[in-house]
Amino acid sequence: MRFASVLKCVLLIALPFEVVAAHANDEALPSSVSRWFGPQNWVRDTEGPVIPLGSAGSFDDTHLFAPCVIWEKGGIQEKGRYRLWYSGSRRDVANRVFSLGMAESADGRTFVKTKTNPIYNFGDGEHSVLTATMLRNPDGSVLREQGRLRMWFSSTHFAGGTGAHTLHETTSADGVTWSKPSAAQLKGIYAPTILRERDGYRMWFSDVSSDPWVVSHATSKDGKQWTVTDRGVVKVDQKWERMRLFYPTVLKTNGVYLMWYGSYWASERNKTALGFAVSSDGIHWHKHPANPVFRPDANRPWESHYTTSQSVLRSPDGSFRIWYASRRKPPFVNKYFAIGTAKWAGLEKVAD
Repeated sequence: MRFASVLKCVLLIALPFEVVAAHANDEALPSSVSRWFGPQNWVRDTEGPVIPLGSAGSFDDTHLFAPCVIWEKGGIQEKGRYRLWYSGSRRDVANRVFSLGMAESADGRTFVKTKTNPIYNFGDGEHSVLTATMLRNPDGSVLREQGRLRMWFSSTHFAGGTGAHTLHETTSADGVTWSKPSAAQLKGIYAPTILRERDGYRMWFSDVSSDPWVVSHATSKDGKQWTVTDRGVVKVDQKWERMRLFYPTVLKTNGVYLMWYGSYWASERNKTALGFAVSSDGIHWHKHPANPVFRPDANRPWESHYTTSQSVLRSPDGSFRIWYASRRKPPFVNKYFAIGTAKWAGLEKVAD
């Protein structure tokens, strides 16, 4: 596969000063929220995808998406490593069945796929493993319980035609060998993010039980029995958004919750983009006035139309790195085509 050599492609979302000022001076909007409404200058700092389609005959030779990324100490040269799990599939769109692959990296930019991929599947040859998410601390860092990783994922039987999605859990000590899928914990769930806080577990997810898709919120005492507490905490209500919201990624920093989420881009046919929202409590969200903050790039063919199903980590220096799945121009033979990455200096650097 040959890609155009495009280094450090910068996406600059410029906000008119009066828009920023209006939100900053809004008495109803806490300064802890409004301070996040400056530009998000995401820099794409690789020549091509960090994860491309697999070679012919491999489990991910036609579709791949939904990166789930963590960083842990140890591993590569004992300096720490990024580990990325993703959903990959063969077959045409109607008959695709996704399994889970894994890749590792020292810097978050150059990944090597695990030789034993796929490392995990649902086990019945029909249901897919989709949009995996790892248990995390509020700041987005990975959280092990009793030495084990906890992973949740959405599952559906695409060829079955019902469109039903269910939430399942699995655990692992090494990230490669995982327990069998749990029984369904919730229905109508897609693309969850799960954080453990002092009072229990919180989940934000795409509620796909009916149209239009919205982002909803659930809580749990143990991460197994869930109660949906608030439906539609984020809905389609900005002009750029169309039809559905999906892939909410949530973390907490400086006392506020940050969410990146996807939607169909109303003014750009056959494209998706990422919006950004901030909340003081994880329930009441304020959207960035200059959404979408991350968009497809027509100069990079492998990500010219979709840039969603993302994972975001915050570094100790306050910067953020995003990993996202992309799609090239129609016809959409590949539901998603590649996984890319970009970096944003973060609030502290923007404010300088």
